[in-house]
Amino acid sequence: MKVLGIETSCDETGVALIDDQRGLLAHRLYSQTDLHAVYGGVVPELASRDHIRRLLPLLRAVLDEAGVKGPELDAIAYTGGPGLLGALLTGASVARSLAWGWGVPVMPVHHLEGHLLAPFLEDAGLDFPFLVLLVSGGHTQLIHARSLGDYELLGESIDDAAGEAFDKTAKLLGLGYPGGPALSRLAEQGASDALRLPRPMLDRPGLDMSFSGLKTAVLTALNKQEYRPQDVARAFEEAVSETLVEKTRRALEQSQAPALVVAGGVAANTRLRAGLQAMSAQQGVPVYFPRIEFCTDNGAMIALAGLRRLQAGWTPDDQAPAITARARWPLAELSA
Repeated sequence: MKVLGIETSCDETGVALIDDQRGLLAHRLYSQTDLHAVYGGVVPELASRDHIRRLLPLLRAVLDEAGVKGPELDAIAYTGGPGLLGALLTGASVARSLAWGWGVPVMPVHHLEGHLLAPFLEDAGLDFPFLVLLVSGGHTQLIHARSLGDYELLGESIDDAAGEAFDKTAKLLGLGYPGGPALSRLAEQGASDALRLPRPMLDRPGLDMSFSGLKTAVLTALNKQEYRPQDVARAFEEAVSETLVEKTRRALEQSQAPALVVAGGVAANTRLRAGLQAMSAQQGVPVYFPRIEFCTDNGAMIALAGLRRLQAGWTPDDQAPAITARARWPLAELSA
């Protein structure tokens, strides 16, 4: 079975083609970072327009590299949500149009399900059930994944997502956009004992998290002018990483999950990876990460999610609306 995946939920245009026998045949990704950097963040209208410009050339490149014609596909999967509505509708419109023209089935895929399945692109030994730490610019969630489509939300950030907090803190440090990678590079130059910031909500029961207060703590430290920027960056990164590691440890104990999956853009953070690997080794639980290039939004994870649903018996609903996209789409609404 061959499935084409299209990702346009925010500021990356991703296209990929996957085969159930041969694996990932081809993938392309275009990042709009330079486009939005001028504005210090994603501008939804500009994101939608750029997806329109980039999507068809990327589609042609993927199909040509794989040596596959459109009518030979078994399905087209596109990100149906959550995300920026205009950006989502761009991908949905192209996917539906191609499906009509080629006479192949088409399915909307949940963006977060794509992320939590991304490690399957790398490791054939991974299987359900497992605990997921989904940590990105828009979401920070702990999810018990029992089977495909059977997901229980155990805890999440009640305010800023971890990736959002990275970007906002980087802005306070004058690092520009996107700030997360720049903050991590600066943190490498900092001293670990120069400043300690709060570990939010670790003194409370439960698995919810909060990162907005860390920005206030960073601003207070910067206003004192007693600390070097690199030391503040180091303290912030350590606070976020240690909080995520401890909450994940508690979630493993609560869920009794036999494996841990870490996905999303912040999963590429070196300090967080090291902390989670050390913790999971102490717990005797294997931990799985996507390849670095598949931590951020990409078409390969959408193609894989589509393939998994096709293998599980998904059939097209002829009565469904022609083009569907949802800016908000709780993961718990999916069915097994």
